[in-house]
Amino acid sequence: MAASSAPSQPAVPDGTGVLQLDPWLDPYKDALRSRFRYARDWIDRINETEGGLERFSRGYEKFGFNVNTNGDITYREWAPNAIQAHLIGDFNNWDRKATPMKKDMFGVWEVTLPGKDGVPAIPHDSKVKITMVTPAGEVIDRLPAWIRRVVQDLSVSPVYDAVFWNPPPEERYRFQHPRPKKPLSLRIYEAHVGISSPETKVATYKNFTANMLPRIKYLGYNAIQLMAIMEHAYYASFGYQVNNFFAASSRYGTPEDLKELIDTAHSLGLVVLLDVVHSHASKNVLDGLNMFDGTDHLYFHEGGKGKHDLWDSRLFNYGNHEVLRFLLSNLRFWMEEYQFDGFRFDGVTSMLYVHHGIGTGFSGGYHEYFGPAVDNDSVMYLTLANEMLHALYPEAITIAEDVSGMPALCLPPSMGGVGFDYRLAMAVPDMYIKLLKEKTDDEWDMGNLAFTLTNRRHGEKTIAYAESHDQALVGDKTLMMWLCDKELYTHMSVLTELTPIIDRGMALHKMIRLVTHGLGGEGYLNFEGNEFGHPEWLDFPRAGNGNSFWYARRLLHLTEDHLLRYRFLNEFDRAMQVAEEKYGWLHSPQAYVSLKNETDKVLVFERAGLLWVFNFHPTQSFADYRVGVEQAGTYRIVLDTDDPAFGGHGRNAKETRFFTTDMPWNGRKNFLHVYIPVRTAVVFALEETL
Repeated sequence: MAASSAPSQPAVPDGTGVLQLDPWLDPYKDALRSRFRYARDWIDRINETEGGLERFSRGYEKFGFNVNTNGDITYREWAPNAIQAHLIGDFNNWDRKATPMKKDMFGVWEVTLPGKDGVPAIPHDSKVKITMVTPAGEVIDRLPAWIRRVVQDLSVSPVYDAVFWNPPPEERYRFQHPRPKKPLSLRIYEAHVGISSPETKVATYKNFTANMLPRIKYLGYNAIQLMAIMEHAYYASFGYQVNNFFAASSRYGTPEDLKELIDTAHSLGLVVLLDVVHSHASKNVLDGLNMFDGTDHLYFHEGGKGKHDLWDSRLFNYGNHEVLRFLLSNLRFWMEEYQFDGFRFDGVTSMLYVHHGIGTGFSGGYHEYFGPAVDNDSVMYLTLANEMLHALYPEAITIAEDVSGMPALCLPPSMGGVGFDYRLAMAVPDMYIKLLKEKTDDEWDMGNLAFTLTNRRHGEKTIAYAESHDQALVGDKTLMMWLCDKELYTHMSVLTELTPIIDRGMALHKMIRLVTHGLGGEGYLNFEGNEFGHPEWLDFPRAGNGNSFWYARRLLHLTEDHLLRYRFLNEFDRAMQVAEEKYGWLHSPQAYVSLKNETDKVLVFERAGLLWVFNFHPTQSFADYRVGVEQAGTYRIVLDTDDPAFGGHGRNAKETRFFTTDMPWNGRKNFLHVYIPVRTAVVFALEETL
């Protein structure tokens, strides 16, 4: 059965449909039923009280600032602890008594400002705040929780200002292109707008649109995962300390600029995913959600339960009705207002467990995924989020960043799953770092390599990657830095000698990517710059580096210099994506591994009708090497890491034909003889498919 297909389910879904895929979960069927029922109970409650998830997730049409056609502005805010509230801003000269708000029985404050001749009372792009009085008599000023634009003037203060964003019709970006269809094979380019330029400054949405989108399209990716879009006060947090959940970061430009970026990506056939951070929130009070109405338990759990010790941030109370409205509406808002195509949910492991994964290693024992360690409210929220997104947007894509391996995370809620489409294969990059740090090349274990790449849950889809932004950050090293270190600065020019270190580095860089792509999952991810072996790590401006932008950029121009070897790696990455587009191995059934030879360091597998042969041996080439293959016929090379176009030595001629012999070998019906030079991978296809 294909990894992406699901079996038939029980007549009445009860959360145990997953047992047909994984009978080993049988001892936990009561827990699965309970998990399923808890999510259904919440959906029933929302249906009763709010008219369903569709209406409930439109909270942004009720809360925050909404402008009527006649120019009237209605502003609503949930702040039950406050005993007084006023709207203040440039529009009323910050008069704390001029615009009082009224509170309803649910703790929601409201005020309507009448327009004049159709013109709103609050000018576009002017500053606003809510000021409240607590029962203790304290006066507190806050940025509206649902604000859609915040700006920062560092010359005045590091604290953000809330801005009323309501551009005139002629200045609003109008989407012109429909969303592309969900790709059968997801090939993701993970990117950060601010670093997407060689210049030592924060790059813009417009720069990304003009320069990055054509590059990503050329490379053959079909999806972009945008990081650090939700506004965050601290640039060096990589976007993972969000303070304003409905605001697109103003560092890179205006909301209209971001809309143009996404619409242009759609015109190129690229889907755009948002890296969404609902696992925690910035603890900022003055420009975040923390202590919003004077209490520590409005959006978050109170006391220690509401604090993440490792991240120094606040934790949402997912079992609260209004928190669910806020977060579900947040997802809906990014889909509607900006036309994103889905989400990569950050920090899912932290959400799933009350211990947040801190100080806990996951052995894979099923007892770890059920019982008191699981945060039932978080699981319920993620289930509702996936249910809502997939019901309203059938083409939406959701990806979970989970290191724990929670069973059924990527199965539909009707089967007892949480509803994600994909999970990230987080063990894969860890394996490569371990190999490069701790093992010599002749100690690489082919069995362990193949096991780690194929060790995924049947029926649940996985995004494989050799390295992501995590490995690019200062304090860690990219694969290319592990492989070549300082020689990246001295021997990456074709005018210098090809040293053994650079030769090995380039060969293994390509092989690691190819084996990950072919064997590792039902999707593939690359962090920008890593495709060509970016020579430097990533370090955002901060006190520790003198607020320098030197490492907070990507040296993308290196691939355009024909005297540098980076272009070879860039072209290989493109060839991989283009070949996948043609043969579709990511959406094909999992590979059949026919050989893991520890002495020869040779790995052979078949997937999507292709034959993949890897020789990881550090010193030995093999002529007339016999490999098994199921399908008889004449084979030709479709991808060769040793191709001179990719900086290789060209030891295999592309035009060579390889003929099968009708005799079983390594569990396959036929075999053929191939030449596999040292540190080379070759992919073969039947001649008639070329």
